[in-house]
Amino acid sequence: MKAKSIKGKTTEEIKAVLEKTMADGFQPTVAIVFLANDNEQKSLVKLLTEKKVQVFGASTGDNFLDGEIESGSIIILLLDIKSDYFQTAIKGTDEGSIKEIAEQIGRSALSRFKKPAFLVVSGGLTVDGDEIIEGIEIACGKGTTIFGGLAADFLKMERTYVFTNDKLFDSGLLALIFDEEKISLNGMAVGGWKPMGMDRIITKSKGNIVYAIDNEPALDFISRYGGIKDIDTNNALNFLISSNFQLQLKRENKHAVMRTPMQANPENRSIVFAGSLPEGSKVRLCLLPGFEVVGEALNSFNQYKNEQPEADALIMFSCAGRQLSLGPYVSEEIDGIKNIWNAPMAGFFCYGEIGRVVSGFHEFHNMTCSLAMLKEK
Repeated sequence: MKAKSIKGKTTEEIKAVLEKTMADGFQPTVAIVFLANDNEQKSLVKLLTEKKVQVFGASTGDNFLDGEIESGSIIILLLDIKSDYFQTAIKGTDEGSIKEIAEQIGRSALSRFKKPAFLVVSGGLTVDGDEIIEGIEIACGKGTTIFGGLAADFLKMERTYVFTNDKLFDSGLLALIFDEEKISLNGMAVGGWKPMGMDRIITKSKGNIVYAIDNEPALDFISRYGGIKDIDTNNALNFLISSNFQLQLKRENKHAVMRTPMQANPENRSIVFAGSLPEGSKVRLCLLPGFEVVGEALNSFNQYKNEQPEADALIMFSCAGRQLSLGPYVSEEIDGIKNIWNAPMAGFFCYGEIGRVVSGFHEFHNMTCSLAMLKEK
């Protein structure tokens, strides 16, 4: 498999770079597109379709390409995978819940490949990422390889979407599915947030909507313990909170995962998190990590190279909250990871990440850096 990464501010810029990239005979079959400019979506898709390239696209905010952060750009990772080795699938939530359409996509993948592996992105601001994993695993079994993230929109929290050559859904799921007998999809997710204090109980919730923590309205609890006063719920409350405060969900016999506040309802004082927080579950509070988290992440990925020494291409899903928390240090993290494998790399700062944990299972995370690695067998 050959991979090349390109970027541009407009479709015209992308066209010029794309034609130059293909001048040596390189013929990509797949374009992983992270799009920060909604106005370019239609013309970009038209261009790639004319070039006979399958589009796997998501709305984003800040992107990164080969270690460099790009704001307002179109980032594309081009792959020349044989058509027999992959397929794309996209469904909107008009066909069912996010869990139901994930299961439908999983069953469709099994009809094509004996052992499918999934790269996924979802559109919609209230998506529960856990349900994506659950749906796919209902169809394909526990331990199925799944990497991906939730689409973004520059922290505006107004609209996120996913798209292919002929379809676009504001609320839906897009999957790039590989034949794992031909294409290896591996990687890992690294966090770094440290819990503090005693366990707290989610006393009232439904899926990823939390109404009460320790019998206190969720918004009041988060505001009080996060030291946040005079909250304006109409002005990016979610990211004011998420940049300062997180919850770690403790799970029996499973890896603990982070949960990021995404939206608040001032009327019932509830908070929508990026992942589920089951009623009765235990959580711990987490505050901002120190910058040592970057070193810890790079150490983890350096160790992982012993297990996966080579990659044809890298796709990274890093949390938007991680960018806010680490500031300019996040560039060191991205550049450092790219240099470990020295393969073409594309990624974006997303609203939730899916990736492999130490146990080997694939989980939905917040505030992590999830790296997906492609290698043709």
